[in-house]
Amino acid sequence: MSLIDNVQEKIKTGSSSLGLLIFKSLTGLFLGVTLAIIGHELSGYGTISYWFVVAVTTAVFMKISKPWSVTSVVIFNLVCFLVGLVLRMYILIAPGA
Repeated sequence: MSLIDNVQEKIKTGSSSLGLLIFKSLTGLFLGVTLAIIGHELSGYGTISYWFVVAVTTAVFMKISKPWSVTSVVIFNLVCFLVGLVLRMYILIAPGA
């Protein structure tokens, strides 16, 4: 019975760790693509620089978020979403646009 419980526990922790890694990777990729698009629009750099910014931003986010749990990543995503909504509202309401 102990061997089966041990295997179940390892599968459970492994799958939850893999899910968290995928969730962090998707968050980092989304953040990287967003920053790369902003940089591309501001300075007009090429494709190699675009993918370099995406890769570096994803790697930096993965390094920073290493000790974070799922809750922390969800809160970070919500804060980013709210900042995006505020920026969108500012762009739509900005005078002289």
